[in-house]
Amino acid sequence: MSELDQAGLARLRDGWISGGAAFELAPAEWKEVASAASPDEQERRLLAIAAQALDVALRPAAPKTLKRRQPLPVLALPMLPERLRPLLRAALKYAADARLKTRVATLVASRGFVTHPMDWMPAASDQAAPEVYAPWVDWQAGADGEKHSRREQLTAETWDDFYPAARRIALADLRRAAPALARTLIETKGASEPAEVRLALIELMRVGLSADDISFLKSLSADRSGKVREMAGRLLARLGERGNPTDAGPQDPTAELAAFIEEGKSGFLRRRTTYAPIKLKSPAQQARRADLFASCYFGDLVARFGKTEPDLIGAWQFGVDDNADRFLVLMVSVSGSDAAVACLADMLVAEGGKLTLLVLQLMLRLDSGRKRLLIRQILNDAQNLHALNLVEGAEAGWLEWGDLANGKTLSALRSAVSGDNDVMKRSAEQYIEAIGFLATAATAEKLIGDVVAAGLPPASPSLGLLRLNAALAENRSQSDR
Repeated sequence: MSELDQAGLARLRDGWISGGAAFELAPAEWKEVASAASPDEQERRLLAIAAQALDVALRPAAPKTLKRRQPLPVLALPMLPERLRPLLRAALKYAADARLKTRVATLVASRGFVTHPMDWMPAASDQAAPEVYAPWVDWQAGADGEKHSRREQLTAETWDDFYPAARRIALADLRRAAPALARTLIETKGASEPAEVRLALIELMRVGLSADDISFLKSLSADRSGKVREMAGRLLARLGERGNPTDAGPQDPTAELAAFIEEGKSGFLRRRTTYAPIKLKSPAQQARRADLFASCYFGDLVARFGKTEPDLIGAWQFGVDDNADRFLVLMVSVSGSDAAVACLADMLVAEGGKLTLLVLQLMLRLDSGRKRLLIRQILNDAQNLHALNLVEGAEAGWLEWGDLANGKTLSALRSAVSGDNDVMKRSAEQYIEAIGFLATAATAEKLIGDVVAAGLPPASPSLGLLRLNAALAENRSQSDR
């Protein structure tokens, strides 16, 4: 449309805005269309023509920077049924942050469904989303080509046919099934990747980690990325390979750390060796000890005292210095062997109380059985229920009613929701949400009735995940008929 035509439309618009007729201001061609009609009809016809011209002829052109995206990938699981979407949205709305929203999606995936993309989608940087969402993660990251889905086998030839999230999942699966083949792929194809990608690939070596990986991990000591070298060193330490961190100064850092720990004896008849953190004299010492725990490897510390990993763990005097306890547990989680992690987790859970919270730092290295044992311990004593929201990597939908009824959690929840303490009520509602993720469908339905009977309003948003949990099972049973 020319500038003259645009000016004519502007005159028509101004005439209508001022409340007058615009027929005499219209172009000759438009007058021919409207001239045979009554005055009011003439104005209506002109208005229709002007609207068509403005909506079509003057529609702005798309900017050259605009790119056409590929359609959103279809996921391997069916979409959540439409009738359950209101329950999903209610649960997502109550979830306070992205991590808790991902937990809702994880529960849905565990029951064989995925969310509608208008209700929830993982972010481009989301590595905690269920594996089924990998194509959406890559799509969010800007993947715009047509590459193979992860149903294709990952090989050196198909490496570039996978987007990053799908490739990461395929590599993890390959490490479980054929660890040597996955290691070869990481070694040959990962070398040309940027440092951030290389780090993520090396981190996958933790899956199926074995002595066969030592040679490759040692070769990474020459990697150009300091983070990659650090990750490789930690993985080697888990395999019992002695480390030599050099970033802490000319003095042997392990010896310096050992100097912060004193050896003692306990028992009258059977004398046994104990280890406890010394009392520190200044904030500078506290900072230095924290740095040493973070930079040294657990195997090196064990060797320094001439003990085995279980011996040092069993001899450590927990409760003398809470910070030192936390540093030691974190050290084991980062560089201790699988046996050391299991030994420490079992001991802390058996001790119970506040020591149970220390196990949270080991969560990512615990098997599903120990994770469940920890959660049952938390529910049993009901002293650290807030830890339920801190548990990482827990499975969804396994907690039975007996796990709640046999401990103190149910009575604590009933007391909180029936009382007048608003702080306790809000805390109880958060615990109920966490249990909604862990519970079986039958447990979820039973818990709803229990806490409502105790005084929780039936419309409480904290019941959203429990209601979704129970409804997912109902939908599954209907679809199986």
